[in-house]
Amino acid sequence: MKRSRRLFLQSAVCLPVLGGFASSVVMADDKPSTVKYQLGLASYTTRNFDRAQTLEMCRRAGLKFVCFKDFHLKLDSTDEECAAAAEECRTAGITLYGGGVIYMKTPEEVENVFRYAKAAGMTTIVGVPVPEVLDLVEQKVKETGIYVAIHNHGPGDKVYPTPESIYEKIKDRDKRIGLCIDVGHTARIGADVVGSIKAYKDRVFDIHIKDETEAKPEGKTCIAGRGVLDIPAYLTALKEIGYDRIVSFEYEVDEKDPLPGLMESIGYVRGILRMI
Repeated sequence: MKRSRRLFLQSAVCLPVLGGFASSVVMADDKPSTVKYQLGLASYTTRNFDRAQTLEMCRRAGLKFVCFKDFHLKLDSTDEECAAAAEECRTAGITLYGGGVIYMKTPEEVENVFRYAKAAGMTTIVGVPVPEVLDLVEQKVKETGIYVAIHNHGPGDKVYPTPESIYEKIKDRDKRIGLCIDVGHTARIGADVVGSIKAYKDRVFDIHIKDETEAKPEGKTCIAGRGVLDIPAYLTALKEIGYDRIVSFEYEVDEKDPLPGLMESIGYVRGILRMI
């Protein structure tokens, strides 16, 4: 049955401003949510704003988890600068859970990215390591315990266009190397988002959520609920597999004023979560 966007938004109005949903969250009717995952921000969303402004937007939107793009924590930051950025997040009541999307093309870049993530206390690197450095990536995962979620970029990506293309390259590697499924890019290339979530459930470590104007290569990101993607189906699939990590909003449009569209998207998703 096609769900009403208006119903979801009306439901969202009834919710307190929360940083995400977890099994302990109590809903308006006192029925605990069974959704285990949390909502966060992929900071590519705020690429035209500095770190302090990004954290303030998270606060206003009620998001308590952030994954920093290097606009907000440069990859050549010292260990001390990485630690200071993590402390800035904690002071704001926000967890710096990851960094990305980060490209890794050389062994030197791999070494630096893991140093950077460890110094900032990140649990996850959302990355695009070329296949030639995957052996070293696996070694660093074993050394540090930091998860790597490889991001698919859809049409035009010759290495990791789909979740399947990632899985085929990492399925026999350390189980802490997995996927960041970008639902928009996955849909734009014609791949099955729900099927991918379920097929690779043990290796899904991050989600980039968004909506698209078309489920075609020419589709563009838009406010969640105004496009064509079946977001309720994606969120339900994550619930069904017991996903307990972060679902991050990557709102790619309105780069000079992303907060209104981001907050509408968050309200829409929270309405869905109340219904499922």
